[in-house]
Amino acid sequence: MQNHIEADIIILGGGLGGCAAALAAAKAGKRVIMTEESDWLGGQITSQGVPPDEHPWIEQFGCTASYREFRNRIRDYYKELFPLRAESRQERYLNPGSALVSGIAHEPRAALAVLQGMLAPYVHSGRLTILTEHALMEAESGGDQVTSVRLRDSRSGDIVKLTGAFFLDATEEGDLLPLAGIEYVTGSESAEETGEPHALSGPADRADMQAFTWCFAMDYREGEDHTIPKPVRYDFWKSYRADFWPDAMLSWTGLVPHTLEPVTYSLFPDGRSFSLWKYRQILNPEHFEGGLFDSSVTVVNWPQNDYWLGSIIDVVPEERERHLEESRQLSLSLLYWMQTEAPRPDGGKGYPGLRLRPDVMGTKDGLAKAPYIRESRRIRAEFTVKEQHIAAECRPDGRAETFHDSVGIGCYRIDLHPSTGLRTYIDISSLPFQIPMGSLIPVRVANVLAACKNIGTTHIANGCYRLHPVEWNIGEAAGFLAAYCIEHGLKPREVRNTPDHLEAFQRRLTEQGIERSWPSVHAV
Repeated sequence: MQNHIEADIIILGGGLGGCAAALAAAKAGKRVIMTEESDWLGGQITSQGVPPDEHPWIEQFGCTASYREFRNRIRDYYKELFPLRAESRQERYLNPGSALVSGIAHEPRAALAVLQGMLAPYVHSGRLTILTEHALMEAESGGDQVTSVRLRDSRSGDIVKLTGAFFLDATEEGDLLPLAGIEYVTGSESAEETGEPHALSGPADRADMQAFTWCFAMDYREGEDHTIPKPVRYDFWKSYRADFWPDAMLSWTGLVPHTLEPVTYSLFPDGRSFSLWKYRQILNPEHFEGGLFDSSVTVVNWPQNDYWLGSIIDVVPEERERHLEESRQLSLSLLYWMQTEAPRPDGGKGYPGLRLRPDVMGTKDGLAKAPYIRESRRIRAEFTVKEQHIAAECRPDGRAETFHDSVGIGCYRIDLHPSTGLRTYIDISSLPFQIPMGSLIPVRVANVLAACKNIGTTHIANGCYRLHPVEWNIGEAAGFLAAYCIEHGLKPREVRNTPDHLEAFQRRLTEQGIERSWPSVHAV
């Protein structure tokens, strides 16, 4: 059976970029359809299980008003619904997990509830239709326009055809691009091509992409045994060691990303080593009254379960599935090693009390619903952000490149995890940056916008444009831009290249609480 639905704007992908785009477009009065392959909205913050990774000024400035509302609602979710201790309830900047990596680490299902709440007015009014568990299959194009897309409902098998004036690609891997014949790049550019100090010295390698990670949630029950069955690939992963890694993959040894010096981790805080448990802890029972929680909960998104033995983008289905399964096996092997063989400070081995938390991840096995994707296909854009625009060592004046067409801002180190080309970390200082409108606009296709980490960046620059608040800002700007184009009968590049329209559109963004420039702040 095939259904046909029409709207003004079709948003493919319900991650942070997709949700922000849907909010913006619906707020602008447009009829919107947003699709999502998973049964959870939220992408990296929910179905991929990654707590927010943000810059040091996030509580004061440096994000859009709607992203700040999202963060505030996360705190309100716990303050309104949970029996918090008095001192925790009074914390203005409550951090539910007390994590090291984030000032607002929280459970994925809390983020899901908040996103659904923010979208609810537009869903209830009929302005926004959300199609979860729908996988993109086909796209049709005519000239320089995408005319329709087809998706399959994974529950019923039905096909739905969607048509609209604009299509926003907010999928985790840039899925619309190859289906619609939109020009894009993948992997690592060469230094000869981009002039970037940290680009490849030899030819470009389109298959050389950042590692992805299959996260999982766990708690700890001292005195209990929750050891999982030995994973099928455990013996391989126990013996595996990359040439650039200082020890076996399954060990307490890793690398400091920006110095590449060996570092020793501990599972729990010991006063001497970096605690992996506290790193992405998403629930701290000390915040709650009455012994509501008898263990903290942490997300395992650690160096030991980064998967870099192959890309899952633009490979045959069999190879993709093999790498996805190997990454799941790596994560399960890490858990099994910690439960059975990991050295303990007391001289013993293993922590059998480590317990997977399927309820936290909304799955049967406790692993996230989807792998954490750091690097997507990237559009060939009207403008491409490069290392030279944002890296501290390339900017002697201490400020990132100023973009006349800025549609937002972000800040994060240029942080690239080991890659499928078996290259080690690239982790270098960057300056707080702007998001140029030109990076959202494909070079040819007129009614498509990039709405998440698939914008026009290089492999290097992608390392700091991929995080939570930046993805949100990209999606929000794309949603407002599509709405503006429909209202004025313009193409995105016409808005960018017509001074009066650019000024009017940027004024609209400012009115909607989107910051487009930074005050004087330091590099990160």
